[in-house]
Amino acid sequence: MSLLVVGTVAFDAIETPFGKTDKILGGAATYISLAASYFTKKINLISVVGDDFPSDHVKMLNKHHVNTDGLQVLKGQKTFFWSGKYHNDMNNRDTIATELNVLENFNPVVPEAYQDCEFLMLGNLVPAVQQQVIKQMKTRPKLIVLDTMNFWMDIAMNDLKETLKMVDVLTVNDAEARQLSGEYSLVKAAQKILAMGPKYLIIKKGEHGALLFNKEQVFFAPALPLEDVFDPTGAGDSFAGGFIGYLAETKDISFENMKRAIVFGSATASFCVEKFGTENIVGLTQAQVEDRVQEFVDLVQFDIALV
Repeated sequence: MSLLVVGTVAFDAIETPFGKTDKILGGAATYISLAASYFTKKINLISVVGDDFPSDHVKMLNKHHVNTDGLQVLKGQKTFFWSGKYHNDMNNRDTIATELNVLENFNPVVPEAYQDCEFLMLGNLVPAVQQQVIKQMKTRPKLIVLDTMNFWMDIAMNDLKETLKMVDVLTVNDAEARQLSGEYSLVKAAQKILAMGPKYLIIKKGEHGALLFNKEQVFFAPALPLEDVFDPTGAGDSFAGGFIGYLAETKDISFENMKRAIVFGSATASFCVEKFGTENIVGLTQAQVEDRVQEFVDLVQFDIALV
């Protein structure tokens, strides 16, 4: 049994107030898989790249226990490319270039060897493509987690709402939750979104932490205050990877265990933002991850007496 990750493997070029990069490794599925690898060792990847994608990147993913048999390599075509520039507050960015390339006609195929997955993580993709993946599963996974964004709400809302009926957990940021629900209050927004189909909702609030909702309960985890934030690209996907990786390893999808998974996801996201791209979530030691999780525990742990 394993974790199946479906999403983009890509090239990014990033500029922040701290510097800029040429083309570097990026893509939602890349961040998710790397982050998940610190918690579970059976990760299957489905994505597509062009023949310009370096074999060294594939080898690095393999070293992180990521099975890349489902990574399509299209000859004579180029890998998806995104370029962006962040502003001083890091919450705002300008997209400089988006080149879909191989992603334009991406038709994910779930190999027979991947059919035994218990946990399915659908990274940010066209909602209709996310549906295709779910429909290919011969046995429904124990947990299906979906990430999406405002762009699909703008151009494919009906498809997105149909997809939401098919999943267990939705992850969005606070602006996306408000857009999807039409509610400013995140509590009201959560209840409206949960009525659309998901059993659980995660609302990511960047440096302000994350909220986990079901219809009866809510949990909040803060973000770790960091001295340096170099690049927020991939932070949300690293969060999702840590979250689903922990659940896949523990095989416990109770609300209580999801609270723990939120903290592990927040820990992996905190590593991601400290350097550009995937650089800081490659080759971490288990001790580094455990120490970072302990920092989160120390941040929120306190004793109180009610009199």
